[in-house]
Amino acid sequence: MTETREEWIKKRAYALWEEEGRPAGRDFAHWEQARAERQALERSAASLDGKEVKTRKRAASTPKANGAAKAAALKKTTSRKSA
Repeated sequence: MTETREEWIKKRAYALWEEEGRPAGRDFAHWEQARAERQALERSAASLDGKEVKTRKRAASTPKANGAAKAAALKKTTSRKSA
């Protein structure tokens, strides 16, 4: 059975609460920490259960990166000509 995002957060928040000795009044902090951990997990290359690491394909260079590379190359070329 696949666990929903909310179920995962709920279980993780509960685990955080237990790890801290079951303090009163920290439920919101534990929920937010669990939510943040889930977001980080979703952005990582790990599988949701943490048992395998997915390989991410390297994205093609972005137009912004290409523009920066071209600008740097142009700067080198123009500095050589003026010297």
